[in-house]
Amino acid sequence: MRSFSEFDPIAVTIWFFSVIGIAMFSGHPLVMSISLAGAILFFIVRNGLRHGRSHLFFLILFIVLALANPIISHNGATVLFVLNNAPVTLEALLYGINSAAMIVGVLYWFRSFTQIMTSEKVLRIAGAISPKLSLILSMSLRAVPMFAHRAKQVSDAQKAMGLYNDDNIIDDLRGRMRVFSIIATWALENGIITADSMTARGYGTGRRTQLRRFRFSSSDAAFTLVTLALLGVSAAAVASGALDFNFYPHIEADVKGAAGISGAAAYGALVLLPVIIETEVSIRWKYLQSRI
Repeated sequence: MRSFSEFDPIAVTIWFFSVIGIAMFSGHPLVMSISLAGAILFFIVRNGLRHGRSHLFFLILFIVLALANPIISHNGATVLFVLNNAPVTLEALLYGINSAAMIVGVLYWFRSFTQIMTSEKVLRIAGAISPKLSLILSMSLRAVPMFAHRAKQVSDAQKAMGLYNDDNIIDDLRGRMRVFSIIATWALENGIITADSMTARGYGTGRRTQLRRFRFSSSDAAFTLVTLALLGVSAAAVASGALDFNFYPHIEADVKGAAGISGAAAYGALVLLPVIIETEVSIRWKYLQSRI
């Protein structure tokens, strides 16, 4: 019984970029609606009704993006009204709503992606691509909080020595420059020490080993195969033009034949995969609790 976030990071990343890729390269309103609705549903399933400020921000962003296009662009044949001698058209308004749905949906997906993909999972993916890249990322992720902590220590020490007696901008800038100079020197020295330590321990002289906390299991493989299959159907529909949609000069809405219908259905199934998994896990967990 595994939740979606417990799947191997490679499988999770493939799914996220499959969903986001179709949403970014298909302009059909049906696909945008599925993407936005699925992104919001997935975010709520994982987080509940919390993060009200995030939802409010995305709502305001959606409204601003939807209204910006008809104000800037005046293309289209159906004029709704004239504002400051500039026509506001139905086609431009609908195009703005469609673009806003795409952008907000993708932002929701990336918000969920950052919640699931911790730094350890990112290193797992980087290690699968390039071990050296994984090493650089791990050292960088470690260095950022370490440098911030050391900078605070240096700043506190200088304050204790009375180097910030003059309460003005010039004194503050001088103090920050001293802290930056000390931290830069310490970073260079620390880099040399780290390189010498890695050389002394034999880095790069033998076969590389690594700690594997994640294992690509059969369930990960099955999930990835289903993801790629649904992605293939959706991508084929987009590439063949079965999910084309024209806003200008007139709206031409059409889902062309079986390819368009199957492409939209496959994308809907792809978007709902993690929701189905999370729901199934939740139901099974409540059932096991009721048996206790």
